[in-house]
Amino acid sequence: MSALAEKQKPFFFLIDFEQEVPIVCPIDKAEELGFYFQIKKFKNFKPKFLDHKPMTLSIDPVPRSLYRKAYKKVVKEIYQGNTFLLNLTFPSKIKTPLSLEQVFHIAKAPYKLHYKDQFVVYSPECFIKIMNGYIYSYPMKGTINGSLYDAQKTLTNNTKEINEHNTIVDLIRNDLSKVAKEVKVTRFRYMDRIKTQKNEIFHTSSEIRGKLFKEWKKQLPEILLNMLPAGSICGAPKEKTVSIIREVEQEKRGYYTGIFGFFDGENLDSAVNIRYLEKHQDEIRYRSGGGITSLSDLESEYNELIEKIYVPVV
Repeated sequence: MSALAEKQKPFFFLIDFEQEVPIVCPIDKAEELGFYFQIKKFKNFKPKFLDHKPMTLSIDPVPRSLYRKAYKKVVKEIYQGNTFLLNLTFPSKIKTPLSLEQVFHIAKAPYKLHYKDQFVVYSPECFIKIMNGYIYSYPMKGTINGSLYDAQKTLTNNTKEINEHNTIVDLIRNDLSKVAKEVKVTRFRYMDRIKTQKNEIFHTSSEIRGKLFKEWKKQLPEILLNMLPAGSICGAPKEKTVSIIREVEQEKRGYYTGIFGFFDGENLDSAVNIRYLEKHQDEIRYRSGGGITSLSDLESEYNELIEKIYVPVV
């Protein structure tokens, strides 16, 4: 990565949550390896306008009993003071008439990735963006079903969601301070709307910015590693929370909740690998979750995990 960045050669990268099987390759090799991706306006594939069946998902969520067991362990860790925000995730089985490649082409998202019909990502969340000597991060925390009465106001005023968002903004601000100076929150808790195959969903995000040192390309791997894993999909304090995640989820996340991105020779953009469909044995699974705090309740968190199982189609 350092060699390519210093030579200002464009490259693609993909890093898993555990940071065990990272991939970095020149852009012309990404397709050869089976990676097709879109990051904002850049894409390394030709869009396909598919004559497909209606977008439907039949969801068989993680059993409530299994989720409850893990949830109670997380709450215990919270009250023992070992974590105060933990993003708990589980895979759910789904059925759809579409292939993963078809889902990739019809999904509408700023960040999309497809790998050999093994997994597809259509993420709304930027991890970091580097542009004109500044580094930006856009943590996303806070989700609500847009069909609920007064959904935007409810999300805006929800104490649990406010505290959760503030925690992650503070965590990301600290992460950026490790690699940049003049770090500040430039947009706080703004709202986006996503149209899915079943309804609308509202998300809240913030923008945090810092100024990089002049020779940042030489230290690009260190910049990324100092920021990983993404705060919005683990929690705080980060190191201890990640160790608890490994215990309670009982399965490696792999590329789910990792990151992928593109360096164009001058600037960089990247995404958090959420909204994630994967083939697992003979099944298709959708991986999702949400942040657990002392203000959480089991039913709301379990329902949020299910609510996030969607494909953005408009």
